[in-house]
Amino acid sequence: MLQHLRPALACILLFTLLLGLGYPLAVTGLAQLAMPHQADGSLLRRDGRVVGSALVGQGFTGAAYLNPRPSAAGEGYDAASSSGSNLGPLNPELASAVAERAASIRAYAPAAAIPADAVTASGSGLDPHVSPEYAALQAPRIAAARAVSVAEVRRIIGAHTEQPLLGFVGQPRVNVLLTNLALDARLPVRQGRADDAGRAPQT
Repeated sequence: MLQHLRPALACILLFTLLLGLGYPLAVTGLAQLAMPHQADGSLLRRDGRVVGSALVGQGFTGAAYLNPRPSAAGEGYDAASSSGSNLGPLNPELASAVAERAASIRAYAPAAAIPADAVTASGSGLDPHVSPEYAALQAPRIAAARAVSVAEVRRIIGAHTEQPLLGFVGQPRVNVLLTNLALDARLPVRQGRADDAGRAPQT
C-alpha cells in the first residue's frame, strides 16, 4: 500500500510546488519585467493619486466630460459586480431604458444619428471605450461646457482614438477615462462653470 501512496504523494507535492507556486511566480515576475504598467492593472494617476484603470469604465455624467457607454453592472460601473442586463430585445424594460437614454442625448444633439453604444450597455457593464461616433456626438456639448471650440475637443478625442489591432482585429474606439483626463489637463473647466463638470475622475 505504502509503495503506491509514496509516489502519488510525491507527485502531488511536486506539482503543487511547480504549478501552484513556481509557475504563478514566474509568470508574475515576467509580466512585471516585460509590461509592469499592464501587469499592475493599467492604473492611471492624476496628481499622484490613482483615478482609475484604462481597462475599467467609470460613470461620468457631466456635460464637460465624455460620457461612457451605459452600464448594468450592479448600481452601474461596479467593478465588483460585472454584468449585463440580460434583457431580451423585446423586453419592455430594455425598450424603456433605450428610449430614456436616447431622449437625454436628443437634448443636446437633436438631429444626430444615435450610435448603438450610446443607448445599450455592454456585456460586462465596465466597457472603458465608446465608439468614435458616440464620442464625436458629444464633442459640441463638451466644448460648450468648457467654453472652447469644438475643433479643440475633437483633436483630443482623435488623439485618444485607438485603431483595430493589426488593422483588422476589433473596431476603432475611444478610451473614456484617458480622454477625460486629457480634457481636464488641456482644456480645464473655467471658473463659474463647475456645475457643468459633473463627475471628474475619482479614486
